[in-house]
Formats: sequence, C-alpha cells, structure tokens
Amino acid sequence: MNAPNRHELFVLDDGEKGVEVIEDTKIPNAATFKIIKQDHTLGNMLRSQLLAMPSILFAGYKVPHPLEPYFILKIQTDGSITPTEALEQAGNALLKLISDLQAKFKAEFAYKDVEGVDGVAEDPYGALPSNMTTSAWGSSTRFYADYS
Repeated sequence: MNAPNRHELFVLDDGEKGVEVIEDTKIPNAATFKIIKQDHTLGNMLRSQLLAMPSILFAGYKVPHPLEPYFILKIQTDGSITPTEALEQAGNALLKLISDLQAKFKAEFAYKDVEGVDGVAEDPYGALPSNMTTSAWGSSTRFYADYS
C-alpha cells in the first residue's frame, strides 16, 4: 500500500516544527498556517472556535491530500489582533473546553459506583432495575449529554 506507517501520521520527527506560519502579503491581517501531523479533527475544531471570535473575518482549513498528515489553516482578522494571536487564543479556548468536558464526563460517571434505593446499584446509563420506579436522584431518566 501507499499509506505511510501509522506513527508517521501523528509523531513529530526530531527537529520538526508542528506549525509553520506563512504571512499573506496580498490580504491585510491574514496568515496561512500549516499544521503538521494533524487532520480534520483539529482543523474543524480550530475553525469553529476561530469563527466564534468577534475579531475574525475569515477562518477556513483544507486537507490537501488524505495521505499527507497536515492541514492548511487560513485566518484573517479585523486588525485588532494578529492571526497568530487569534490562533493561540482559539487553541487555549479549545483546551479549556475539552478540560471542562472531561471534568463533567468524569463527574457524571463517578455516580456509577453510587448505590441506589434498597442497596441496588444504579445503572450509569439511567436504566432502572425492575423493582424501582425512580432513580436515587429522584427522576426516572438521566441525561448524560446535558453539558450546560
């Protein structure tokens, strides 16, 4: 097959930089970033986070070829911040979002070991034992996808 070894898709080589910055000379307050050893997962999250920022005029990404482990991210700002600062802020916001999501996920599934009514362990997915009509928290349903 023509596919590279799997570790080559995400492990940086010695001396290899993870991000290359190319300043755009034709468009004001714009830059192109080549993010090495990443794919659509990070590209789409960064694009979404950047577009949520009020100082961003344009943010888009593309993966030139599926066998090449990098994507190109283009950012244009209104001039209040540089594209590099915008990318850094978006990355930090994503790290915080993922950390919060991880904490909420762990907190919800920590209830797995809590015993329900009558000493019967409650199913972490919200299903109730046949002899119970409500859960230990007072409702018959659990919404684990509620991250608000």
